[in-house]
Amino acid sequence: MNPTWTPYRAGLSRGWSEFKHAITTPSEVIGTLFPSAIAIIVMIFLRDVIVDGASVSLASMTLPSLLGMNIAFSGLMGVVGQLSIEREDGTLLRNKAIPGGMTGYLIGIVISVSTMSVIALLLVLAPGMFLFEGVQFNGITGVLTFIWVIALGLFATMPIGAVFGSVFGSPRQIGLIMLPITGLIAISGIFYPITALPEWVQWIGQVFPIYWLGLGMRSALLPSEMAMVEIGESWRHLETVGVLGLWAILGLIVAPIVLRRMARRESGSAVAARREKAMQSPMR
Repeated sequence: MNPTWTPYRAGLSRGWSEFKHAITTPSEVIGTLFPSAIAIIVMIFLRDVIVDGASVSLASMTLPSLLGMNIAFSGLMGVVGQLSIEREDGTLLRNKAIPGGMTGYLIGIVISVSTMSVIALLLVLAPGMFLFEGVQFNGITGVLTFIWVIALGLFATMPIGAVFGSVFGSPRQIGLIMLPITGLIAISGIFYPITALPEWVQWIGQVFPIYWLGLGMRSALLPSEMAMVEIGESWRHLETVGVLGLWAILGLIVAPIVLRRMARRESGSAVAARREKAMQSPMR
């Protein structure tokens, strides 16, 4: 057995085990299904709302955008949550003590977060294509666009999640990043065309991945004439690749540095201190 590949095999095994655990644990399944069900129910009430210049309902426009938002949210918060929880319970420290353990550990997180993100995506898309008129793949080009937007979106957001997960040492601190994420969603054209917002707000929204993921999903699943309500009346695939690619490169440069520093700081005393704080926090 080649020891070089041992961490990678361990990571694949870990990721697959976590995936099987997630889909066989009732609380995990409910946690995945519930937001999807709520999203579908909300959009059913929007089926008769038509946006000026659009050939489909607001619900049909929102569904692909929501899929893009879910990619960003799952990639970011999935990694943040797992890292912060496993720092506190000592899992990260145990993997640090094993040769190649951190490599396998991170590969496992990538696999488990990616698979659950795709499943959550399909749980919204499958019923949505039957419930909302105009939502369908635009031939083989639409299918390929759907695939590369998911892949590039996860590459753009998971490293960011790793950075935030390294900064926050406790799951109770995760709420600190929810407010800015909610603000970004509001200005990223997820629930209404971004062109309805002031131009300076549009520029801010276009800096971050959420807008481009929503745009990429709309280009894959909506009629071609719907590009007329977008900025520049175009799906802007090259710009989508460029912005998401820049975020992916930035994350892949910064995340390993931050993760190495975090791993060096991990010790038995640090884990014990976090556990003690967690036990005391409900009494405060």
